[in-house]
Amino acid sequence: MKMSNLYAPTLKEDPAEAELASHRLMLRAGMIRKQAAGLYSYLPLAWRSLRKIEDIVRDEMDAAGGQELLMPIMVDAQVWRESGRYNVYGPELMRISDRHEREFVLGPTHEETVTDLIKNELKSYKQLPVNLYQIQDKFRDEMRPRFGLMRGREFIMKDGYSFNATQESLQETYDDMKQAYANICERCGLKALPVVADSGQIGGDTSVEFMALADAGEAALVYCDACGYAADDEAASTQVAVTEGPGDGTLQKVHTPGLTTIKEVAEFFEFPENGTRKALALIDVEGNPVVAIVPGDHELNDCKAEHLFGEGFHLMTDEELEQYGLCKGFIGPVNLPEGIRLVCDVTLRDSKQWACGANEVDYHFTGACPGRDFEPDAWEDLITVVAGDPCPHCGAPLAGARGIEVSQVFQLGPKYSEAMGATFADENGEEKPFLMGCYGVGVSRTLAASVEQHHDENGIIWPVSIAPYEVSIMPLDPTIPECAEVCDRLTAELCEAGIEVIVDDRDIRPGVKFADNDLMGFPYQIVLGKRGLKNGTVELKDRATGEREDVAIDEVASKVADLVISQRR
Repeated sequence: MKMSNLYAPTLKEDPAEAELASHRLMLRAGMIRKQAAGLYSYLPLAWRSLRKIEDIVRDEMDAAGGQELLMPIMVDAQVWRESGRYNVYGPELMRISDRHEREFVLGPTHEETVTDLIKNELKSYKQLPVNLYQIQDKFRDEMRPRFGLMRGREFIMKDGYSFNATQESLQETYDDMKQAYANICERCGLKALPVVADSGQIGGDTSVEFMALADAGEAALVYCDACGYAADDEAASTQVAVTEGPGDGTLQKVHTPGLTTIKEVAEFFEFPENGTRKALALIDVEGNPVVAIVPGDHELNDCKAEHLFGEGFHLMTDEELEQYGLCKGFIGPVNLPEGIRLVCDVTLRDSKQWACGANEVDYHFTGACPGRDFEPDAWEDLITVVAGDPCPHCGAPLAGARGIEVSQVFQLGPKYSEAMGATFADENGEEKPFLMGCYGVGVSRTLAASVEQHHDENGIIWPVSIAPYEVSIMPLDPTIPECAEVCDRLTAELCEAGIEVIVDDRDIRPGVKFADNDLMGFPYQIVLGKRGLKNGTVELKDRATGEREDVAIDEVASKVADLVISQRR
C-alpha cells in the first residue's frame, strides 16, 4: 500500500470531545470518524486491525471446538418476552417496530435468539455439547455514549453460546473458553487479568471478566499478588478486619449533637472510622423499608445491593425517613422501629462492640452488641472492597487497579432454556433443560484497549499482531531514482517474506512523515535517507522502544522479517 493512496485523514490537533487516549489518537491517526453520538465509521487502518483481532478470535474459538454462524441483528421481541428480559433489560435495549407494527429489538446480545434457534433441533444428549459463536455488530442505547469505541451505541462483538447436558460438561467448556480468552488477550498484546465478576443483565451464577489494565479503565478491580485472586468491585469479597468500637462493652447512649457523618463521629470518639458502623436506609424493589449496616470506612456496593434488594431499590428520601420514624444521621440497629428489615454486612458478624446511631436525634450508642441488643434479619456481603482490604483467599492485602473489560465468560445454567422451553432427552429419556454458557469478546473495545495500553506522546504503538501494517518504508526523497529503486526493492523483498508493508511515498517534508508514522503506530519504520544510501545503509526504527540502528540494505529485509514474524503470536 502506498500512503499517497491511503484514506487516513490525520488531524494535527486533539479533538475537543476526545477524553481518552484511544479516542484522541484514533481520531487523529485517521482510523475512525464519528457519525453521531456513539456511532463511528472504521476507516481502512482501523478496519485492518479489527480484522486481525477477529482472526485471532476465530482461531482460538475454532481450536476450542467453536462453530461460527451468523444470526439476525434484528430479533423478534417475542423471544425476549419468553426469556423475561424484554421488560427488565432497561432502556438500553433498542426497541423498534416494522411497518406492520410488529415489535423487534436490535440485539445487544443473543441468548434468546440462539436458544430459540436450537430448541427444536437439538433433541438428544448424544448431540451435545455444542458451542456456537458469531462476530457481529451489537446495539445498546447508551444514555451517555462516550470515550469513543469504549462506550458506543453500536459496537463489534464476538458472542458465543454453549449447550451442555451436565454441569461437568458445562464446566469443561467454560474452562476451555477461559483459556481461549486468555490466549486471545495475550495474542492481541494486552496485559489483562481474569477477574471474578457480576453476571449483570446476562444472568447466571458464575462469571469471569478479562480486564485490560489501564488508568483510563471504567471499572475498578482488586487483585492479590500473593495468590492470584482478582475481582471487579461489583463482585469482590473480603474478610476485612473491623475494629471494635469505643467503650467498655456495655450499651451506653452518648450525646453527639449535630454529628451526622462517620468522620465526625469517629473524631468525637477519637476512634478510627473502621470502628464505627454506617447505616443506610433503603426502600427495596417491593417498596419495603430496609436498613443496611456496613463498616464505617466502607461503602455499600450498589451491584450487591441490587441482587439483595432488587433492581430499582433506592435510598430513603427525607419524607420516607419521617414516614418510618428514622432520624437522618442517627440511624442504627438498636431500637429500630418495627417493620424495618435489618441487614448487616457479613464482615461485622464477629464484632461485639459497635458504635452506631441510637435512632434518636443527637445520640449514638457505644457497646452495641448483635444478639444481645439487636438481632439482624440477615448477614450479607454488602460492601465495596478497596485496595488494602485482606484477600478473601489468603489474607494478604489486596492491590487496586482500573481496567477495561474486553471479554467475559458466564455459566448461565438453565436460565434461558427453562424460560423458553428448550429441552433435550437425557440418557434415561427424561426431558431436561440445556445447561448453557455464554462467552463474549468486545472486538472494537479490544482495539481501543490496545491503544490505551500502547501509546506515547507521539501516537499509537501497535503490537505487531494487530498492527494495520507491520512495517512502514519512508523514502525521504522519493523523486531520487536511487531512493525509489531501493524502496521498490525492499518493498518487494518484505512482501515476498509475507510482511505487510506500507510505503510513505508522499512528496512532503520528512518531519511530517516521521510524525504521521509515529502517530499511526506502525511497529517498524525503515527510513531511506541520502546519507545512508551513499553508505549502503538504511535506518531501522523500533516504534515500541524508539531504538534506531543503521542496517545494510542487503540485510534489512531479512532482519525486519525475522523481527516481525517472531512477534506475530
